[in-house]
Amino acid sequence: MLVASMELGVSLSTFAAGADNVIDEAVRLAAEAAGAGADAVWFGQMFSYDAIAVSATVGREVPGLRVGPSIVPVYPRHPLLLASAATTAQAATGGRFRLGIGLGAKNMLEPAYGVPYPPPIRHLREYLSALRPLLDGRDDPFEGETLVSRPSLPTAVPGAETRITVIVAAMGPQALRVTGELADGTLPFLAGPKAIAEHIAPQINEAARRADRPAPQIVAAIPAVVTDDVAAARARAQRQMSFYDSVPSYRRAIEQSGANEAADLLLAGDEDTVAAGIRAYAEAGATAITLTQTDLTGDEDRRRTWRLLGALKDDAATW
Repeated sequence: MLVASMELGVSLSTFAAGADNVIDEAVRLAAEAAGAGADAVWFGQMFSYDAIAVSATVGREVPGLRVGPSIVPVYPRHPLLLASAATTAQAATGGRFRLGIGLGAKNMLEPAYGVPYPPPIRHLREYLSALRPLLDGRDDPFEGETLVSRPSLPTAVPGAETRITVIVAAMGPQALRVTGELADGTLPFLAGPKAIAEHIAPQINEAARRADRPAPQIVAAIPAVVTDDVAAARARAQRQMSFYDSVPSYRRAIEQSGANEAADLLLAGDEDTVAAGIRAYAEAGATAITLTQTDLTGDEDRRRTWRLLGALKDDAATW
């Protein structure tokens, strides 16, 4: 059941297209989202700009807004490098930064970087084990099968004392188990209410319970747009999202959601239609919502979608 305290956010994964200055555009859109009622803004990691750096700048420029990357692939970044960037962002934003990480897609990352892709679940477990102390300002060494971390200088960043929340893009059983044990939550994309209720929420919650950890966050990333041109939105969603149909982790989540392809999970229609769809995610077990693909049919529909967030914040207590 959605409650008034539920975080409602938006993703700005395609904000830089056509921008004269990537930072100026990120700040402009983030301020607009905050003005419409969004609690948080997430930035997708690209090969061009760095999402953590963008998050740090936006969080400093837009007071009160929570920011973070969704998601930074841990391969081939070393935990020492990622931790230094994240703690710097935490200091820049006054504690409003969250770190979203994931394993990434092997078929994209391995050819790009030319480094052998490690065994994913083992690497995720070792990465989180090495990363957490560094985020907390400790210089603990770590030695595993897929990575070694031996800080030779202090790693703590003054001003970053507020604990950094780590959210993992975990959807499969093994990744959810590791995330429940070692991280603060998951950010599933293309996992509909059925997949969250029957697979994601039970598995990550049980893993956290067994590890005697707090209930994890489930930040549902939902493709959604309030529009009068549903056919155009669906056609564009199919072009943008067809890539995910061939990625095994997304393919599994799509099928668990009762859908045939990624674009089937788009929420599109008037305010009541999209609001009802968002509510279904909350009732399935999502603890936070972030809307993606809100610009499918142009800026006016994007603004209309963002304004819906403000309305949902006001109405949430009556749901």
